[in-house]
Amino acid sequence: MASFPDTVNENDLGQAKFIGELLAPTAPFDQKSGREAWSVAFSPNGSYFAWSQGHRIVRLIPWTKCLKSFSIDHGDEETGALNPWNLSRHNSDRSQTITLDGDPREHTLDCGDIVWSLAFGSSVPEKESRCVNIEWHHFKFGQNHLLLATGLNNGRIKIWDVYTGKLLLNLMDHSDVVRDLTFAPDGSLMLVSASRDKTLRIWDLKDDGNMVKVLRGHQNWVYCSAFSPDSSILCSVGSGKSVFLWNMDKYTLIQKLEGHHNDVVSCEFSPDGALLATASYDTRVIVWDHHNATILLELGHLFPPPSPIFAGGANDRWVRSVSFSPDGRHIASITDDRLIRFWSIEEKAPQAIASLSNGLCCSFSTDGKVLAAGQTALSECIIQEGVHPFKAAAKTAWS
Repeated sequence: MASFPDTVNENDLGQAKFIGELLAPTAPFDQKSGREAWSVAFSPNGSYFAWSQGHRIVRLIPWTKCLKSFSIDHGDEETGALNPWNLSRHNSDRSQTITLDGDPREHTLDCGDIVWSLAFGSSVPEKESRCVNIEWHHFKFGQNHLLLATGLNNGRIKIWDVYTGKLLLNLMDHSDVVRDLTFAPDGSLMLVSASRDKTLRIWDLKDDGNMVKVLRGHQNWVYCSAFSPDSSILCSVGSGKSVFLWNMDKYTLIQKLEGHHNDVVSCEFSPDGALLATASYDTRVIVWDHHNATILLELGHLFPPPSPIFAGGANDRWVRSVSFSPDGRHIASITDDRLIRFWSIEEKAPQAIASLSNGLCCSFSTDGKVLAAGQTALSECIIQEGVHPFKAAAKTAWS
């Protein structure tokens, strides 16, 4: 079985440029960090990057300073590793706010439990809370507020002020792992959480985190959710073959998209809202015209393609994550065959590739020049040494 169709020569594909890695500093017997990076995220304004360090710790890093460290601190950009000690001086317990010279600031957040999901949210003042009586609210979010939501193993969601590192809200209603988080793009600070308890929950952070609605319909774990750019539609996927589309004005199920042959684990709308990409363990990424419930493009990661029966089982081409580039014309996918693929939405074969061992998640920077990808620790030895790579690959095929 091959990773590419017979018409594609792997040596002819473009090679995305590896520019560096972030390492989690783990002391012996430290149980706060050092395993899977289940989530990576860029803030909407491009100012911050966040990544989960495996257990309890989330790092918030000013993105500009991060990029400079890749190029300045290491002469060889191909193999550069960004050591957190180069960015700042840590406190003894590494759980306090970390201050850099000038703004913005770097923070290390101890979330108290294993972190599975991250999402940035920014406020637009004219977007009011859905709650009528707002006089008693503890928090008044202005235009300059930037929040980070963290979803935890115990079902809790913690909301942090990105600029201060202060914990603002502790949301408690899920009964199992919060596997994914997503903010409405309209600045309303409506947050959706997807959980292994088979539900999606909608929270109004401008109403002090009041839970607005519970969406039920998934029969098993919910892995991922994504808003359309106009915030009117929510897509959710999980342990099952269907892709769910929800009306976010009425909180009702619009329809289910059928076409995958195994669990669907990742989803994302194109920036213009015209397309929807979903990734599945069936070895495919499907690009949908979700308005008409039709499949426009299938991006295969195993050749010849498995039959529906075999696609529903274990294989070494499970697609773990998919991400649209900001230009809307390119897609990145991460698969168990230790490759990142960069696709054009006009082609059925990847335009460029990059190596990535044990990849779990990916996200494009706001300018589309960099792809961040989280992965598992590479070996027991590396876990003990506290090495937890974050890969960042610049897409050279179309930059």
